[in-house]
Amino acid sequence: MSNALVVIPTYNEIENIELLLRDIISLQRDFDVLVVDDNSPDGTSAVVDKVAKEFPNNIFLLKRTSKLGLGTAYIAGFKWALKKQYDFIFEMDADFSHNPKDLLELYSACENENCDMAIGSRYVTGVNVVNWPMNRVLLSWGASRYVRLITGMKIDDTTAGFICYRREVLETINLDAIKFVGYAFQIEMKFKTYLSKFKIKEVPVIFTDRTKGASKMSKGIISEAIFGVLTMKLKSIFKILDI
Repeated sequence: MSNALVVIPTYNEIENIELLLRDIISLQRDFDVLVVDDNSPDGTSAVVDKVAKEFPNNIFLLKRTSKLGLGTAYIAGFKWALKKQYDFIFEMDADFSHNPKDLLELYSACENENCDMAIGSRYVTGVNVVNWPMNRVLLSWGASRYVRLITGMKIDDTTAGFICYRREVLETINLDAIKFVGYAFQIEMKFKTYLSKFKIKEVPVIFTDRTKGASKMSKGIISEAIFGVLTMKLKSIFKILDI
């Protein structure tokens, strides 16, 4: 058993998941993987089961009954990881927008540089995004600037979803008090880590848009992020934000 676990939420990722799991397992450092599948109708979980039989000590599957949202999938994965005593817990997308090799850099930032949260950042050294149309790049970059302005966090990629946590961060944050289920979940986790005064580092990565499968982005997710940040900041000012 590794001391590092990669949590990967899935919904209809049958085209990507097997290759991603094999790429992670083949890295020069051992990582365990937990796939949290929201009852994908395309058979994603069956593919994970198949690969897990080859690597029963490294690949695990948590099946959920329905599509319950990105944030709740990660929370379920975090709780599973803490129960299993992992020291380093990662967030990672299933669509190859995050390069598996960059897991090594995130791990090194936490293990060797004593960081508590390492963020795979698209914007810390400019704009490192491949295959996105300009309007989506501007939306994502602008959202991160907006969140940074409102919250005061010194983080360039506040909406990033490629992250390594030390277990102490997830033990400190009240996971049951996390409010957001969409991409605002990523902002909330960073903000509560920041308020708890943990050491945060951004590690530059190149983000490549998916080539297989469909994006899960929606207007509702964007709206949650925009208005949720304001609510979260106000609650922190009046000391009513549950960390």
